[in-house]
Amino acid sequence: MKAMTVNIPGAIEEHPLAMVDIARPEPATNEILVRVKTCGVCRTDLHVSEGDLPMHRAHVIPGHEVVGVVEAVGAGCTRYRVGDRVGIAWLRETCRICMYCKRGRENLCLNAKFTGYDHDGGYAE
Repeated sequence: MKAMTVNIPGAIEEHPLAMVDIARPEPATNEILVRVKTCGVCRTDLHVSEGDLPMHRAHVIPGHEVVGVVEAVGAGCTRYRVGDRVGIAWLRETCRICMYCKRGRENLCLNAKFTGYDHDGGYAE
C-alpha cells in the first residue's frame, strides 16, 4: 500500500515526507485495519513532520484525523465489523492504570500513545 512517511524531519519546504510502498498491515488481536477514505492535515502533523516534536519512531506515518472503512478485524475485536465506517483520533492508547485513566481522564494519561506519532496514522491507503 502507499503511504507518506517522515524520513528526516525538516521544514515542509524541504519535503520531509516521502511516498513509499509498504506491506499491508494485519490487525493485532484487539485492533482493526481501516482503509483510509480521508485524512485531515492538522498542525500536529506538521509538528511531527517538521521535527518540532521529537521523533518517537523512524518512518512514522502521520495523520490522526482519519475517516475510513473497517477492512479487517483482529481475533479479539467485537465492537467493529468489516464495512463499518469509523473515525480515528489523536489519542491511540492509554495505560488504563494511572490516576488519570482510573478517573476517566485518559486525555491526561502520562503514558499515552498517539496516532501518527507513536503509531502509524492516516497518510496512507
